Amino acid sequence: MERIILIETSTSLCSTALVEDGKVVCEKISDSPRAHASMTAPYVHDMLESKGLGVKDCDAVAVSKGPGSYTGLRVGVSTAKGLCFGAGIPLISVGTLDTLVWQAISEGLLPEGCRYVIPMIDARRMEVYTGIFTPDGTQVTPTVASIVNEESFKDQLEEGPVLFIGDGAMKCSSVIKHPSAHFIECCPKAASMALPATKALREKRFEDVAYFEPFYLKEFITTVSRKKFF
Repeated sequence: MERIILIETSTSLCSTALVEDGKVVCEKISDSPRAHASMTAPYVHDMLESKGLGVKDCDAVAVSKGPGSYTGLRVGVSTAKGLCFGAGIPLISVGTLDTLVWQAISEGLLPEGCRYVIPMIDARRMEVYTGIFTPDGTQVTPTVASIVNEESFKDQLEEGPVLFIGDGAMKCSSVIKHPSAHFIECCPKAASMALPATKALREKRFEDVAYFEPFYLKEFITTVSRKKFF
Protein backbone atom coordinates (compact mmCIF):
# COMPACT_ATOMS: atom_id res chain seq x y z
CA MET A 1 0.00 0.00 0.00
CA GLU A 2 1.26 3.47 -0.93
CA ARG A 3 0.88 5.82 2.02
CA ILE A 4 1.85 9.52 1.97
CA ILE A 5 1.65 12.28 4.58
CA LEU A 6 0.51 15.56 2.99
CA ILE A 7 1.31 19.00 4.45
CA GLU A 8 -0.06 22.32 3.11
CA THR A 9 0.84 25.54 4.96
CA SER A 10 1.48 28.02 2.14
CA THR A 11 -1.43 30.35 2.98
CA SER A 12 -3.55 31.17 6.05
CA LEU A 13 -4.89 27.60 6.18
CA CYS A 14 -3.00 24.94 8.14
CA SER A 15 -3.84 21.63 6.51
CA THR A 16 -2.63 18.04 6.67
CA ALA A 17 -3.92 14.81 5.16
CA LEU A 18 -3.06 11.14 4.85
CA VAL A 19 -3.43 9.40 1.52
CA GLU A 20 -3.43 5.66 0.86
CA ASP A 21 -3.21 4.37 -2.71
CA GLY A 22 -4.25 7.78 -4.02
CA LYS A 23 -7.26 8.18 -1.71
CA VAL A 24 -7.48 10.57 1.24
CA VAL A 25 -8.28 8.62 4.42
CA CYS A 26 -7.71 11.35 7.00
CA GLU A 27 -7.60 15.15 7.02
CA LYS A 28 -7.12 17.94 9.56
CA ILE A 29 -7.63 21.66 8.85
CA SER A 30 -7.44 24.89 10.84
CA ASP A 31 -7.88 28.49 9.75
CA SER A 32 -6.85 29.89 13.14
CA PRO A 33 -4.49 32.85 12.72
CA ARG A 34 -0.78 32.07 12.98
CA ALA A 35 -1.48 28.44 13.87
CA HIS A 36 0.97 26.76 11.50
CA ALA A 37 3.92 26.44 13.89
CA SER A 38 1.84 25.08 16.76
CA MET A 39 -0.52 22.82 14.82
CA THR A 40 1.25 21.25 11.84
CA ALA A 41 3.30 18.58 13.64
CA PRO A 42 0.49 17.74 16.15
CA TYR A 43 -1.95 17.37 13.26
CA VAL A 44 0.35 14.81 11.60
CA HIS A 45 0.75 12.96 14.90
CA ASP A 46 -3.02 12.90 15.52
CA MET A 47 -3.77 11.59 12.02
CA LEU A 48 -1.27 8.76 12.26
CA GLU A 49 -2.31 7.86 15.80
CA SER A 50 -5.96 7.66 14.74
CA LYS A 51 -4.97 5.04 12.18
CA GLY A 52 -2.60 3.18 14.47
CA LEU A 53 0.39 4.17 12.34
CA GLY A 54 3.82 5.72 12.74
CA VAL A 55 5.77 7.90 10.33
CA LYS A 56 7.87 4.88 9.33
CA ASP A 57 4.69 3.19 8.09
CA CYS A 58 4.47 5.84 5.36
CA ASP A 59 6.31 5.85 2.03
CA ALA A 60 6.91 9.60 1.78
CA VAL A 61 6.01 13.06 3.03
CA ALA A 62 4.67 15.58 0.50
CA VAL A 63 4.80 19.29 1.27
CA SER A 64 3.68 22.43 -0.51
CA LYS A 65 6.76 24.06 -2.03
CA GLY A 66 5.20 27.47 -2.77
CA PRO A 67 4.86 30.15 -3.75
CA GLY A 68 3.03 31.55 -0.76
CA SER A 69 3.57 32.84 2.75
CA TYR A 70 7.25 32.91 3.69
CA THR A 71 6.58 31.86 7.29
CA GLY A 72 3.97 29.27 6.35
CA LEU A 73 6.24 27.62 3.80
CA ARG A 74 9.14 27.52 6.26
CA VAL A 75 6.99 25.79 8.88
CA GLY A 76 5.64 23.22 6.43
CA VAL A 77 9.00 22.38 4.88
CA SER A 78 10.78 22.22 8.24
CA THR A 79 8.14 19.84 9.59
CA ALA A 80 8.29 17.67 6.47
CA LYS A 81 12.08 17.50 6.59
CA GLY A 82 12.04 16.50 10.24
CA LEU A 83 9.60 13.68 9.54
CA CYS A 84 11.66 12.47 6.57
CA PHE A 85 14.97 12.60 8.44
CA GLY A 86 13.54 10.81 11.47
CA ALA A 87 11.84 8.03 9.54
CA GLY A 88 14.28 7.75 6.65
CA ILE A 89 11.59 8.27 4.01
CA PRO A 90 11.62 10.45 0.85
CA LEU A 91 10.44 14.05 0.51
CA ILE A 92 8.04 15.11 -2.26
CA SER A 93 7.19 18.71 -3.14
CA VAL A 94 3.99 19.93 -4.83
CA GLY A 95 3.55 23.45 -6.18
CA THR A 96 0.92 25.55 -4.45
CA LEU A 97 -0.62 26.52 -7.78
CA ASP A 98 -0.83 22.86 -8.79
CA THR A 99 -2.66 22.10 -5.56
CA LEU A 100 -5.27 24.78 -6.25
CA VAL A 101 -5.82 23.48 -9.77
CA TRP A 102 -6.28 19.90 -8.56
CA GLN A 103 -8.59 21.21 -5.87
CA ALA A 104 -10.80 22.69 -8.57
CA ILE A 105 -10.70 19.47 -10.58
CA SER A 106 -11.26 17.02 -7.70
CA GLU A 107 -14.06 19.06 -6.12
CA GLY A 108 -15.91 19.58 -9.40
CA LEU A 109 -15.49 23.36 -9.36
CA LEU A 110 -14.70 23.85 -13.06
CA PRO A 111 -17.35 25.88 -14.93
CA GLU A 112 -18.98 24.21 -17.91
CA GLY A 113 -16.78 24.46 -20.98
CA CYS A 114 -13.79 25.65 -18.92
CA ARG A 115 -10.80 26.52 -21.09
CA TYR A 116 -8.29 27.52 -18.42
CA VAL A 117 -7.75 27.38 -14.67
CA ILE A 118 -5.77 30.29 -13.25
CA PRO A 119 -4.82 29.84 -9.57
CA MET A 120 -4.06 33.01 -7.63
CA ILE A 121 -2.13 33.21 -4.37
CA ASP A 122 -2.50 36.60 -2.71
CA ALA A 123 0.70 38.65 -2.59
CA ARG A 124 -0.20 42.25 -1.73
CA ARG A 125 -2.35 45.01 -3.15
CA MET A 126 -3.32 43.83 -6.67
CA GLU A 127 -0.40 41.41 -6.99
CA VAL A 128 -0.81 37.64 -7.08
CA TYR A 129 1.37 34.58 -7.63
CA THR A 130 -0.16 32.87 -10.62
CA GLY A 131 0.21 30.75 -13.74
CA ILE A 132 -2.08 29.42 -16.46
CA PHE A 133 -3.25 25.78 -16.48
CA THR A 134 -5.47 23.71 -18.74
CA PRO A 135 -8.45 21.85 -17.19
CA ASP A 136 -6.46 18.59 -17.08
CA GLY A 137 -3.92 20.12 -14.67
CA THR A 138 -1.17 20.94 -17.20
CA GLN A 139 0.69 24.21 -16.54
CA VAL A 140 1.20 26.14 -19.79
CA THR A 141 2.92 29.32 -18.53
CA PRO A 142 5.58 29.86 -15.86
CA THR A 143 4.71 30.76 -12.29
CA VAL A 144 5.05 34.52 -11.88
CA ALA A 145 4.23 37.40 -9.56
CA SER A 146 1.75 39.49 -11.54
CA ILE A 147 -0.02 42.79 -10.91
CA VAL A 148 -3.58 42.26 -12.12
CA ASN A 149 -5.46 44.90 -14.14
CA GLU A 150 -8.42 45.01 -16.52
CA GLU A 151 -6.28 43.68 -19.39
CA SER A 152 -4.94 40.67 -17.49
CA PHE A 153 -5.69 37.25 -19.07
CA LYS A 154 -7.72 38.91 -21.82
CA ASP A 155 -6.58 36.41 -24.48
CA GLN A 156 -7.58 33.42 -22.34
CA LEU A 157 -10.95 34.94 -21.47
CA GLU A 158 -11.73 35.50 -25.13
CA GLU A 159 -11.45 31.73 -25.69
CA GLY A 160 -14.17 30.82 -23.18
CA PRO A 161 -14.81 30.21 -19.47
CA VAL A 162 -11.83 30.71 -17.16
CA LEU A 163 -11.76 29.77 -13.48
CA PHE A 164 -9.75 32.01 -11.15
CA ILE A 165 -9.23 30.20 -7.84
CA GLY A 166 -7.31 30.92 -4.66
CA ASP A 167 -7.07 33.38 -1.82
CA GLY A 168 -6.18 36.11 -4.31
CA ALA A 169 -9.05 35.47 -6.70
CA MET A 170 -11.87 37.63 -5.40
CA LYS A 171 -9.87 40.83 -5.16
CA CYS A 172 -9.17 40.47 -8.88
CA SER A 173 -12.90 40.30 -9.65
CA SER A 174 -13.00 44.06 -9.08
CA VAL A 175 -10.88 44.65 -12.19
CA ILE A 176 -11.46 41.53 -14.33
CA LYS A 177 -15.03 42.06 -15.53
CA HIS A 178 -15.13 39.74 -18.57
CA PRO A 179 -18.29 37.56 -18.70
CA SER A 180 -16.14 34.43 -19.12
CA ALA A 181 -14.44 34.98 -15.75
CA HIS A 182 -15.46 32.80 -12.79
CA PHE A 183 -14.01 33.36 -9.31
CA ILE A 184 -13.67 31.07 -6.29
CA GLU A 185 -12.04 32.35 -3.11
CA CYS A 186 -10.34 29.54 -1.19
CA CYS A 187 -7.03 28.34 0.24
CA PRO A 188 -5.18 25.25 -0.97
CA LYS A 189 -5.83 22.11 1.08
CA ALA A 190 -3.48 19.21 1.74
CA ALA A 191 -6.04 16.69 0.50
CA SER A 192 -5.84 18.25 -2.97
CA MET A 193 -2.16 17.26 -3.16
CA ALA A 194 -3.12 13.57 -3.24
CA LEU A 195 -2.97 12.94 -6.99
CA PRO A 196 0.23 14.86 -7.84
CA ALA A 197 1.96 13.49 -4.72
CA THR A 198 1.00 9.90 -5.57
CA LYS A 199 2.20 10.39 -9.14
CA ALA A 200 5.53 11.77 -7.89
CA LEU A 201 5.94 8.78 -5.55
CA ARG A 202 5.35 6.28 -8.34
CA GLU A 203 7.79 8.14 -10.60
CA LYS A 204 10.30 8.45 -7.73
CA ARG A 205 10.53 12.23 -8.12
CA PHE A 206 11.98 13.07 -4.72
CA GLU A 207 13.66 16.15 -3.28
CA ASP A 208 17.02 16.25 -1.51
CA VAL A 209 15.93 16.36 2.12
CA ALA A 210 19.09 18.16 3.23
CA TYR A 211 19.08 20.94 0.63
CA PHE A 212 15.47 21.43 -0.46
CA GLU A 213 14.18 24.99 -0.02
CA PRO A 214 10.68 26.39 -0.64
CA PHE A 215 9.97 28.28 -3.86
CA TYR A 216 9.37 31.78 -2.52
CA LEU A 217 9.33 33.43 -5.98
CA LYS A 218 10.11 36.78 -4.35
CA GLU A 219 12.75 37.66 -1.77
CA PHE A 220 11.58 38.00 1.81
CA ILE A 221 11.86 41.66 2.81
CA THR A 222 12.25 42.63 6.45
CA THR A 223 11.15 46.00 7.72
CA VAL A 224 12.41 48.14 10.56
CA SER A 225 9.90 49.40 13.07
CA ARG A 226 9.53 53.17 13.21
CA LYS A 227 8.71 53.03 16.90
CA LYS A 228 11.41 54.39 19.16
CA PHE A 229 11.92 52.44 22.34
CA PHE A 230 14.67 54.61 23.82
